[in-house]
Amino acid sequence: MVIRRIVRSDASAQTKRVQSQGVTTRGFALSMHARAGERTPGFMQGLMLLLPITMSVVGVSVFTATAALMTEHFRDVPDGEYLVQLLITMPAIWILLFSPIAGWLADRFGRRQILIWSMVVYAFVGAAPFFLENIYIILVTRCGVGICESIVMTVTTTMIGDYFKGAARERWLASQTATASLSALLIIWAGGQLGARFGWQGPFLVYLYSLALVIGIVLFTWEPHKDRELETAGVDADARYREFPFARMLGICAITVVASIMFYATITQNANALVSLGVSNPATIGELSALASLGVPLGTVIFWRLGRLPIGWLLFVNFALIGLGFHWMGTATTPNGYAWAANVQQIGCGLILPTLLVWATRGLAFNIRGRGTGAWQATFAIGQFLSGVTLTFLGKQLGGLLPTFSVLGKLCLAAAALALVAAVIWRRSTTPAAALGHTP
Repeated sequence: MVIRRIVRSDASAQTKRVQSQGVTTRGFALSMHARAGERTPGFMQGLMLLLPITMSVVGVSVFTATAALMTEHFRDVPDGEYLVQLLITMPAIWILLFSPIAGWLADRFGRRQILIWSMVVYAFVGAAPFFLENIYIILVTRCGVGICESIVMTVTTTMIGDYFKGAARERWLASQTATASLSALLIIWAGGQLGARFGWQGPFLVYLYSLALVIGIVLFTWEPHKDRELETAGVDADARYREFPFARMLGICAITVVASIMFYATITQNANALVSLGVSNPATIGELSALASLGVPLGTVIFWRLGRLPIGWLLFVNFALIGLGFHWMGTATTPNGYAWAANVQQIGCGLILPTLLVWATRGLAFNIRGRGTGAWQATFAIGQFLSGVTLTFLGKQLGGLLPTFSVLGKLCLAAAALALVAAVIWRRSTTPAAALGHTP
């Protein structure tokens, strides 16, 4: 059913754009004829480009069960505990630093080859620590992992934008959030099993699964090419920005930083919040955290239904859900009540992340789409770092984690109110067609 909806929505969205922009049937047919010799992307191409997004969550998730083992193993190394934490977070640092460069490389030299090679290198540098003991050499391999991840995340997202149009593109992009969230549960389990079998080095073997994914990329994808006919004819709305829109991207990225902080605030602090509510059993903490995390894919499904709303209304719904979830988390008195509140908050996050990604990439012409995607990915990584700093600072000022969640809830509800005002003003100043796909 989902496959049919994606295919049908892509066709209908393109037909509607042709009709609404006054392009004649004959002109459209000529544009399609220019593409007749090209392969048509479908479900397998979308799936093969979707699965590599799981690589982005390996860096943190795979060590959930074995972080203590690594800390114990390197206890005699000066600053060993600090270095272990750096080992876990090092890939995220390089995602932040290298994503804009990855986008430029994709625009300058092509998408597919750089994606294939980065996935192969990712497997070997990711698994290398299984054979290593020197933590400083391991840290070097983790830098390589981060660089490869930045390329994979940026290029796969860019290629989805190249292959698909309209509602189909939005659904594939939104599915990235759900896929990453659900895969984290499997990766945590796999890391725990490998850790139990091989010790602290075991989870590094998970990185080898990239070799299986790259086979799908080789078999089912091809290098996308600029669709000059559609861009010139105006059929492809993605050609709106031929030069990189710095001011527009700056505004979207600023909102993305806020959204990323809110997203990681729950993911990274669920365990601490549950402990403060009296939960001490690791299994119970894991179960309740999983309940909260299921809100992300649910939010993605909701986005499939609401994704064509104007951006102001989408942001209103997104921030309202996040704000209400935070408020209920902060006032929760039982672990179950907290977990359900966190689920609501994560539904909002599952909505806002695809909203911002689609907003950032829509309207970018082929030759700047990689840079736009890279800028967004780097901005999202910034939020991961700022989240911990923000919550630590506010926790000290407000007297704990739960009061901090309450304050974040109020801030998000205020942001929802601002988005609502902006949506009303935008509606009065433009036509009803100014939906997400038609906003500047």
